[in-house]
Amino acid sequence: MKVGMGNEAPDVVVVGLGPAGSRAAAVAADAGYGVIAIERRAEAGCPVQCAEFVPTMIERDVPGVRTVTRQMVARMLTFTEFDSPDETPDFRGRMIDRAAFDWMLAAEAARAGADCRYGRSVVAINADGTIRISDGRILQPRVVIGCDGPHSRVGAAIGQINQALVDTRQLTVPLVLPHDATDIFLSADYRGGYGWLFPKGAVANVGVGVVMEERQRLKPLLAELFTRLSASGRIGTRAFATTGGAIPVGGRLRSIGCLGAVPVMLAGDAAGLTNPVTGAGIASAVQSGTLAGRAAVDWLGGNVTAVGGYEEELGDIFGAALDRALRRRREVLARYQGGGRPDARALTNGWIGSSNYWAA
Repeated sequence: MKVGMGNEAPDVVVVGLGPAGSRAAAVAADAGYGVIAIERRAEAGCPVQCAEFVPTMIERDVPGVRTVTRQMVARMLTFTEFDSPDETPDFRGRMIDRAAFDWMLAAEAARAGADCRYGRSVVAINADGTIRISDGRILQPRVVIGCDGPHSRVGAAIGQINQALVDTRQLTVPLVLPHDATDIFLSADYRGGYGWLFPKGAVANVGVGVVMEERQRLKPLLAELFTRLSASGRIGTRAFATTGGAIPVGGRLRSIGCLGAVPVMLAGDAAGLTNPVTGAGIASAVQSGTLAGRAAVDWLGGNVTAVGGYEEELGDIFGAALDRALRRRREVLARYQGGGRPDARALTNGWIGSSNYWAA
């Protein structure tokens, strides 16, 4: 694997060790290829920057999700402009410990043989596919897989950049009353996003997301939602953790490219696979990372169509759902043009709990 002082030539470099990167690294390493996975954070999963909800179907790809589940969710309640909620029954999922989930997947990658390196970031990606990282080393891979989030350096290197982003802020608070539903708060004040309360046993995640252009409003909007919920006696009066981060909401990017003779694949948020309406992205990250790892294995094994096949498979799996979500998102945002605001009906129709959302 080593080429010269400070230079290494692995078969695969994976950038980012979130769910997508860990799965890609595990698959490629398990097939016997040399994998270096780099992560800018000091450890996988920290800090947590999501609401920690995953659909039950993720168990097919990650059976171990049961070990990091903190609460089961049975339904969804949607409050439009804080009116009485509409219930979506049988909306089942799991509230997980996201830090433990990411750590579990990264540990699986390491056990498979991936060389997982933390506290290292990409300094430069050259046109020939070589990568300089912050410890001064130069990596010369045969394949690059970018799983480095909404502001992906790998994506930027092949001209694929998430342009539309939502910024989020979230509080972890005591949950006074037990709850089995995800609560969604739709309001014209939450432009391009929504508010939420997701229960997680004795605590809950309460947050708000809005378009980047209105990110300065996040703090007061979240404070208002927190005050409403605590005044109702549903949550405690003191938060003990604050998190947040950017979510791509512009739809799927082209997930493949080349740097010289080196094929490049993007997965997870880096590929724009987050749902433009809900912001959900954990399950798609796991699935796309797994597929990217398989495509890398196939390409390294001599299948020259494997990388193109990866792009086609992502389209088959995610294309229709993401296109619908993007269309509904744009319909709601159009109501703000000329200083307008979407009414309650427009907000409801733009949310997945509405039957009109699923209409042609």
